[in-house]
Order: sequence, then structure tokens, then C-alpha cells
Amino acid sequence: MENVGVENCKLTCLTNCSCKAAIFQYNSVNTSMGECFLPSEIFSLRRNEGNNCRVTVSSNETLYTSSQENNITIITFVKVQNIPASAPKNRKGNNIVLPIGSSLGAFFRVLLLIGAVILYLQKKRDLEEEEEDDECIDELPGLSTRFSYEDLKSATENFSKKLGQGGFGSVFEGTMGNGTKVAVKRLNGIGQVKKSFLAEVKTIGNIHHVNLVRLIGYCAEKSERLLVYEYMCNGSLDKWIFRKNEELLPLEWRLRRKIISGMAKGLAYLHEECRQKILHLDIKPQNILVDENFEGKVADFGLSKLIAKEQSRVVASMQGTPGYMAPEWMSSVITDKVDVYSFGVVVLEILCGRKNLDRNQPEEEMHLLSLFERKAADGQLMDIIDKSSEDMQLHVAEVTEMLRIAAWCLQSEFTKRPPISVVVKVLEGLMEVDSDLDFRFTKLPVPKTTPFVDNNRDASDDATVLLPQVLSGPR
Repeated sequence: MENVGVENCKLTCLTNCSCKAAIFQYNSVNTSMGECFLPSEIFSLRRNEGNNCRVTVSSNETLYTSSQENNITIITFVKVQNIPASAPKNRKGNNIVLPIGSSLGAFFRVLLLIGAVILYLQKKRDLEEEEEDDECIDELPGLSTRFSYEDLKSATENFSKKLGQGGFGSVFEGTMGNGTKVAVKRLNGIGQVKKSFLAEVKTIGNIHHVNLVRLIGYCAEKSERLLVYEYMCNGSLDKWIFRKNEELLPLEWRLRRKIISGMAKGLAYLHEECRQKILHLDIKPQNILVDENFEGKVADFGLSKLIAKEQSRVVASMQGTPGYMAPEWMSSVITDKVDVYSFGVVVLEILCGRKNLDRNQPEEEMHLLSLFERKAADGQLMDIIDKSSEDMQLHVAEVTEMLRIAAWCLQSEFTKRPPISVVVKVLEGLMEVDSDLDFRFTKLPVPKTTPFVDNNRDASDDATVLLPQVLSGPR
């Protein structure tokens, strides 16, 4: 372009997207007008010796030089991208543009999207499970009272008075609006906890017996699962027979016998007097509660199983507490006699005033069943009786007979164990213990590895863990 000004030459290149540079040439005689050249390609700009400047453009273009002798001046304008001053620079100081920021941004946006979808699906699944739980609960006839979460939060003073704690939650003392004291079990978690909650509500939500801890009500609100029981002022049996509190006096024989009788009657009701047979599957001292009159009551039905009355055996995955589990659990085919076996272990612990596995004892006396077996063979059963109670030593004949009842319940072959209703009749003096007892007790082998943990055991108990236990009943 001829006879154009320098500003027009620059503007022409700026408004042309394909223009990369503008070369303006003018004569020193007429500095306001000149020629404007827009090369299609630029290969290099270099300064020659002297004042000459050479511009290399595409191969078919002219090479322009400036020279004072010819009074010709050439000005070259190169179009460059405007880059902010804060942009990263390379080692030579030149601005560079990196796509890392945009790539990372896109990556995190994808992650956020995936996370949002997962949270949505999880929330939707939880809502569906809660609706299913509510439907299952609402279908049960004669169900206990349903409380709101706020009601129980207020009754327990924001869950401030803890009575006990287990693997899946805690038990708190509470007082309802009418002044009734209650024990509120608050379950935490998913999966097994929800199954435990439903099992407990279905099992004892509509049954009542003096030797079963009464379920007053429950709460199923959003993710909260709570069970409300009658309050048992004397707590669980383990603190009385294992003497966790040294201030507690040893139980006299009359009270121990009363607790054993209450346990047997509660189990007999579950096994034979309900519309469906109920297997408790987790009988142990922590799940036997004691009221103000030292009446023993069966609690915690989180692992219980309902079966038809005519059904004698059932296939079940191994569950329970090591030390209280019958040998047939290894075959996964069980009967109500698994509860009878556990009952026998608890009776033995009550009479001996110690745990069935006590690492504080000498090695030869560590396992109570082995010790029981040896003392029976030597005719020295009274050697294992709780020595902290003088009253127990005064009732040798009755205590020895109770040891025989325990041995009957601990028979390795489940067919040789008595139904729990027969145990009740023996305790009432209506029947006698089987005379043909085998004192060679089989101890259930414990797997070396297992994906489950018994979260309900004491820290001082070194018994091998096996399966998760739901929280022991209210204290």
C-alpha cells in the first residue's frame, strides 16, 4: 500500500487476523506518508553490522534494509500476544503460557462431579433403606411406642449420663416426661447395626415376660437408631460376679440361685412359649441384667433369630462371643441348644466368681472348663467355688447340684443337653439332673484369622476375638 501514514499501516495489520507484522517504509524528505507492506510470513529479524536491519520474510518476498545513504527508513511492527505480568516465565525470562492450570481445573471439576453423583446415590440408597426399615417396623403388630429423636435427646439431657458402651454404640440413663427412668441404647453405624436394631425391635417389641428386659419404645429417625428399655438399677451381671467394683459385696448363694433361675425362665419363654421360637445367640453375663430385687433378666436381642416352632435346626453364620459358643457353631447348623450351652457357661461363672478365660490365673487354671473337668475327675468340685463368699461354702450340697446342672448344659453333643424348660423344672425340684454326665467338655476352636472383631469385650480380656457384638443391654 502506497501513500499511507504509519498509524494507518499499524491499524491495517491489527484489524487483519492473519497479519503477523507490518513494515512501513518512508523517505526522510516526506516522513508523514510512505509505503506499508504486510508480509504473509516472518522468519527472522536480525541486526546487521552498522545501522542496517534485515527482515527475513517468506521466500518469495523482498528483503528490506534501511540505509542512511538512500535516505530511506524502514520501521517493522510485529504483532505479539498480550500476556499478564504475573504469567510464569522460562529460564530466559520470556513469558510462556502453560496449559497445566486449565487441565487441573478440568480434572478437579470431573472429580467434584463424580463425588456429587456418589453422594447423591448414597443418600438415595440410605433413604430407601430407611423407608424399608420403617415399612418393616410399621407392619409389626403390637409394637412398642415410637419416640422422636428430640424426645430422647431431652430425656437423656443430650446423652450426658452414660451407663455403658459397646462396639456399636452406648447406653444412657434417661428420665421420661412422666418421671419414669429409662435406659436408652443409641446405635451408631450401618449394616450390622441396622440388622441388630430391626432384630431387637421385631423380637421383643411385642413380647413381655418378667425375666426379659422390657423394650419400652424405639426411635428410627433419619440415620438415628435408638432403643428405650426399662431401667435396671443393679446393672449387668458381670460387674457382680467378676467384682469389677471392689466395693460390691460378694453375692450370697440365695441371690446367685435367683439370678440363675430368672435366666432359665427367660430363655424358656423365648424357646417354647412365644408364637415363634426365638434363639438369643449371645447369652453372657453382660447381657443378663439385674433389677432392684436381684431378679435376672435376659437382654440384648441384637443377634437373635426367629424360627418356626416346628423347625428344629437352622443354618446360621457363626456369631456370638468366644468362650460362650457351643461346639456345633463350627458346622453352622444350630438348634436352641446353643443357648443352653451358653447358659451353662454363665452358670459356671456365677458359681466360681470368675471368667471362663482368665489370664490372671496360673496357666493350668486359666481355662475354667478345663479346670472344671479336672476337679470333677478328682472329686474336688468345691475347690472351684467362689472363695470370696463364705455363704457359698455353707451350701455345699446345693452348689454341687448346680454345678451338675451346668455340666449337663455343657455336654459336647448337643442332643445330650437338656431343653431349657427341663432346666427350669430341675431348679424347681420337679426333675433331677441326668446321672450320665460326660465331664470331657469340648472347647470350641477359634479361627486364627477372622475379619470380625468382638467390640464388646473388656480391655483386660485376652480371649481371641471372633465376631462383632452388638452393645450389651442397658445398665
